[in-house]
Amino acid sequence: MEDNSKLLRERAKEELRRGKKIETSLYETDLKVLVEELSIYQIELEHQNQELIHSQDEIQQSNDRYLDLFDNAPVGYLIVDLNGVIKDINQTACVLLESEKNDYIDKKITKIIHRDFQDVYYMYFRTLINQKPNQPCDIKIQKSNNLFFYARIQGARQCHITSNDPEFRLAIIDVTIQKEMEIKLLAAKEQAEESDRLKSAFLANMSHEIRTPMNGILGFADLLKEPDLTGDEQQEYIRIIEKSGIRMLNIINEIIDISKIEAGLMNLDINESNINKQIEDIYSFFKPEVEAKGLKLSYRNILPVHEAILKTDREKVFAIFTNLVKNAIKYTYEGSIEIGYVKRGSFLEFYAKDTGIGIPKDRQQAIFERFIQADVSDKMAQQGAGLGLSITKAYVEMLGGKIWLASEEGRGSEFYFTLPYNFEPVKESIDQVPPAQGTTFNVGKLKILVAEDDEVSGMLIDITVKSFGNEILKAGTGVEAVQVCRDNPDIDLILMDIRLSEMSGYEATQQIREFNREVVIIAQTAYGLSGDREKSILAGCNDYIKKPINKKELLSIIQRYFGSK
Repeated sequence: MEDNSKLLRERAKEELRRGKKIETSLYETDLKVLVEELSIYQIELEHQNQELIHSQDEIQQSNDRYLDLFDNAPVGYLIVDLNGVIKDINQTACVLLESEKNDYIDKKITKIIHRDFQDVYYMYFRTLINQKPNQPCDIKIQKSNNLFFYARIQGARQCHITSNDPEFRLAIIDVTIQKEMEIKLLAAKEQAEESDRLKSAFLANMSHEIRTPMNGILGFADLLKEPDLTGDEQQEYIRIIEKSGIRMLNIINEIIDISKIEAGLMNLDINESNINKQIEDIYSFFKPEVEAKGLKLSYRNILPVHEAILKTDREKVFAIFTNLVKNAIKYTYEGSIEIGYVKRGSFLEFYAKDTGIGIPKDRQQAIFERFIQADVSDKMAQQGAGLGLSITKAYVEMLGGKIWLASEEGRGSEFYFTLPYNFEPVKESIDQVPPAQGTTFNVGKLKILVAEDDEVSGMLIDITVKSFGNEILKAGTGVEAVQVCRDNPDIDLILMDIRLSEMSGYEATQQIREFNREVVIIAQTAYGLSGDREKSILAGCNDYIKKPINKKELLSIIQRYFGSK
């Protein structure tokens, strides 16, 4: 400052010398010195004033630049004092909060912070007061319309020369999208972990569910070798083997069905079906099992026979009711089970009610999820893969309906599902068994080719058709099957396995049809996948049957084609 004053004085002297000339008489000597000093001082003051004006301009420009940067910064800024009172707020923050600056000046910042994040903010602000290093802090801030958004704040302490009271600048950034993504990722992670846990439990359960019937099959098959068994003991062992086999087949079918559903391979076979007769068939099918458990089974059909016609997938509806009734039997120890339907506008509402143990409220939604059976508590878990209700739900939705339940622990369960009611008058022969398919099996002696590459399956078919087979020929490959047909044009029936070596059953059938259009070909497969029947018929087969082959079903198909012989 002293150097600057000297410089100004020297500049003032120089200007005075270049300016007007001062008179120098003797009596004016002292006055001349005084006037010179005053003139120099005046010039000095003028320069100081110009410097001050220039400095003020620079300060104003700097202040304007600061305010411009402050207001138009890409992040929101709040200046708060030691008590958390907002002293200033920039335009970006106002935009984030969807309000005006005056709405926040001299207001507590905590007024805009969600109550669940008040403690988080106080702890963070305390670190600023203590001038400790800090990391960004995530909080929830309220906008003027009472909506909230996630914000990330970072603060710094500001000191002023003119005041001993500190102020704090806070860096507010809207991180709502980021937070929502984090929440979604966390939910997805938790869901994936839950799914992984359930699948692990499911696999462990599957090991038990498959090994248990296998133990029954192999164990009692071995016992049948004992030489001193009575006839009753043999029949009992055979019954256990058969029951264990059916249990394992049900598990395998459920696994196949859920796999087809997940892969999008499950198709619908829509045809007209008499729903009254289907309810009656389900009643007749389960009545012995229900009564053997000491329960009562009843059904209710409300539509006249000629109006009880749906265009739906009959097999899917049967599977839906089968799963619901099987569950009712499994979890009901006394009382009754009722099945039926009522009409609700353009829908039929079906139900299966029981007086069983009921389902806890917190499990009622979960039971429709896959693999959930494997995760229920020991008092609830019973044999089964835990896929039945998941498959049922998928089938109902595929058919255009909804499924739900009402249940109370200790007082039973009521399952409901809807199907579109698309009634159109039809001929009475729907779902009626033709006279030719009576209970008496009457087929003449046939010449039969069994195209099968599995020895055990071949033996089973041989035994099944032996009673009406005049001659039974065998082929182990597709190529061999075609050649046997060429050599024997009088073959009546071919039981064609789809999966044959050298040439598939589909290809073998297509080649046989080139020279023999009359022989009846029944496709047989262990795949049982959606579309197999259609592919078989398209290849030239007359009919289709799934393995393991049901003797009654096979004989019924053969009766259909040869019953008049």
